Amino acid sequence: MNQKNIYLLWFVALLPIMILRDFTPNNELRYLSIVDEALRNGNIFTFTNQGEIYADKPPLHFWLMMIGKLILGEHRMWYYSLLSFIPALVIVTTMTKWIRRENSNNETTTLLMLMTTGLFTGVAIFVRMDMLMNMFIVLSLYSFYRMYHGENLKRNSFLFPLYVFLALFSKGPLGLLIPFVSTVTFLIYKKKLSDFTRYWGWKSLLIIVSGCIVWFTGVYLEGGNEYLNNLLIHQTVDRGINSFHHKEPFYYYAISVWYSLAPWSLLSIGLMIAGLLKKRINSTLEQFFTAIILSTLVLLSLISSKLAIYALPVIPFLIGLSALLLKKFNPPNRWINLSLAIPAFILLAALPAVIYLAGTEEMRYLATPLVYAAAGVLSVTGLLMLYYLYGKRDTFRSIHTLALGFLLAVFVAGWSMPRLNSYLGWNNLCAKAKELSEEHRIADYWVYHISRAENMDVYLGKDIIKVEKEDILKQPHENRLLMLRTKDTKNDPEILAVLQNREQYQIGNYTIVVF
Repeated sequence: MNQKNIYLLWFVALLPIMILRDFTPNNELRYLSIVDEALRNGNIFTFTNQGEIYADKPPLHFWLMMIGKLILGEHRMWYYSLLSFIPALVIVTTMTKWIRRENSNNETTTLLMLMTTGLFTGVAIFVRMDMLMNMFIVLSLYSFYRMYHGENLKRNSFLFPLYVFLALFSKGPLGLLIPFVSTVTFLIYKKKLSDFTRYWGWKSLLIIVSGCIVWFTGVYLEGGNEYLNNLLIHQTVDRGINSFHHKEPFYYYAISVWYSLAPWSLLSIGLMIAGLLKKRINSTLEQFFTAIILSTLVLLSLISSKLAIYALPVIPFLIGLSALLLKKFNPPNRWINLSLAIPAFILLAALPAVIYLAGTEEMRYLATPLVYAAAGVLSVTGLLMLYYLYGKRDTFRSIHTLALGFLLAVFVAGWSMPRLNSYLGWNNLCAKAKELSEEHRIADYWVYHISRAENMDVYLGKDIIKVEKEDILKQPHENRLLMLRTKDTKNDPEILAVLQNREQYQIGNYTIVVF
């Protein structure tokens, strides 16, 4: 299959979700609220969320979001999705070009596997900074590798530190730490640590430090000592040593990597372990990829704050290493086929599983023809994989079938977003609330027991009022509109008694009550 066709196929597969999906409440809606506040306040280097300091993330991604809001006049999902998809595309093209230098026969396999790795595909369409940082990390390590081989030294000696700074400026310290630890580990392994200053010398330090000075000066002038301290100490040292957020044990990534790499977990991890044990990792590129993977996982494990998405920078290199090693084990191979057969059997169960889940109260929203069709595509994909594995003994055809079936299923399921959005986001909920507030001339929006509901201001155009159970039970309280989870109206007899004679509307998993 032609490479350009594969890129187009990937884009088309993700397009329905990129256009039709609602923003998720937990992070995406918060980022929109932060952007709105920054534009209102005229801030460039410092950000707030509901008036509170938000120094968790550097400015670069927020700047790109702010530019989109200014140009388009409103928040557009397709634009924000492109801020993740375009970096993902750059990563895929860079990794393909990189691996082509070693073995051009692996191009299609590398492309399809990386495009369909669960975490990588998911982050490619979500409104987050991670893919942007990951792009700069990949580009920095590619520039380092070219310097290592003496290619275009003048240009790459400038690009390498520039990419490192931009990675830092996209998400934070990991953008600097991952390239540093990876390259130093590789130099130690190759017994070339004496060349350290060739890559991390005065020019690199000047570029990185100069960028940081401009950034921190802007932060100080805009936010003062309090914001600068939060950025440099609270968000770095405190997160790293004894995290106040997302604290997990040392072995966290040894577990999360299995579902982050799905459906290629068994194949990728199996190939890497087999390559190490059988000493098949012998080319310079394979050794560099292995150094990146192992050193990054150790680094991430030592940091107190952990999330599965923090391991995103490892995925391109794990998939790239898998593609490089695959032919060294002469497929068809019994254990390689087994690592693909297990996902195939799981996919076979997709349609029955969705039918069962759609019959439950909690997931009844899955009962839609498009979701059933997508699950059916996955089940057929599993069947075809087994046929190619054991009927035709063609391992690569099975891999390509899994990737193409996955993309087709994503494309089909993507068109069901308008129906699913009420269960995934708050746009429909808030639209109905605004309609009711205008109809009944209601002044305030009350919210009970909904996490991060303060970011509903993106949709409502005004702040909500968070209330407790005691506030709901007080009588009378007219001219109010209450939003709460439907299960709270069913599971609490006291709240149910207050609401039972009121005008109610159910939107997804939430209920709107008019007082």
